[in-house]
Amino acid sequence: MDRKYFLVITTLPDLEKGKEISRVLVKEKLAACVNLIPGLTSIYWWKGDVTEDKEIIALIKTNSDRLEQLMERLRQLHPYELPEILVLEIKEGLKAYLNWIDTSVSS
Repeated sequence: MDRKYFLVITTLPDLEKGKEISRVLVKEKLAACVNLIPGLTSIYWWKGDVTEDKEIIALIKTNSDRLEQLMERLRQLHPYELPEILVLEIKEGLKAYLNWIDTSVSS
């Protein structure tokens, strides 16, 4: 089976929580890299009301060997009752970068 690569997207309440979770995911070799992008405004339905919050978005890179463990760990660390955790498959990418992902998340 060929290894696949993924971009996992989640939103978090603030940069400090984002850094905290990102460091754990990278240190535990579940993610090769996490980009934290502040300045997000989210408007969504929650418990029957339209809600608006300031958040950050996290873009997390990993491979198929670590994806399930990453999702489980992210769920454990995430402060939200129902976190947004979306997984997009990376169909193409610079081979050297994809190899770096493999090296970064290998045990």
